Amino acid sequence: MELYEAIEKRRTIRVFKGPATEDQLRKIILEGTKAPSGMNRQPWEFVIVEDQSIINDLAEIKYQMTLNMAPDNVEERNKFQKNALAQKESFKNASIIAVCHKEGGDSSAWLCIENISLAAVAEGLGSGIVFYAEEERAMITEILGFPAGYDLTAVLKIGIPGEEGFDRGKNPNAPRRPEFSWLHKDKYNPRK
Repeated sequence: MELYEAIEKRRTIRVFKGPATEDQLRKIILEGTKAPSGMNRQPWEFVIVEDQSIINDLAEIKYQMTLNMAPDNVEERNKFQKNALAQKESFKNASIIAVCHKEGGDSSAWLCIENISLAAVAEGLGSGIVFYAEEERAMITEILGFPAGYDLTAVLKIGIPGEEGFDRGKNPNAPRRPEFSWLHKDKYNPRK
């Protein structure tokens, strides 16, 4: 698959029909490690999580984190509840990769994650990136046994897509900005 095609086809997948194979995971993680890193430090480490109880813990932590962000408004809380449950369910049938980084290496780890996401598309797989807040990252760091000086970057769900994902131009949650509305020359020039 050509690079521009992979970029265009990449979508966040929240429903999976099945996990990636071990060979696919190894291949896409290897591609991830070809990302640039400051002074070529390669600050990333990966944990492929296969233990279902740990996967359930990761899903539950995300679920509780999202619920804790819900506003007091009953209608809004119900939306958060629905979204939190969908996030929890999105761990089903996927391969789970936890990406961590050495202190100071988070930006390089994010470049690595993008490479992994694009490599997954090239393999015919889908991916979803799971973000956690600081407290939850600390919990997961402990669960997965990361050593001192390492922090969770994100958890990746990789697998056979069970959905198409939102069309970038028609995402009901956040429509895309017009092309080049974000481009400036010499200085930032706010547009009205």
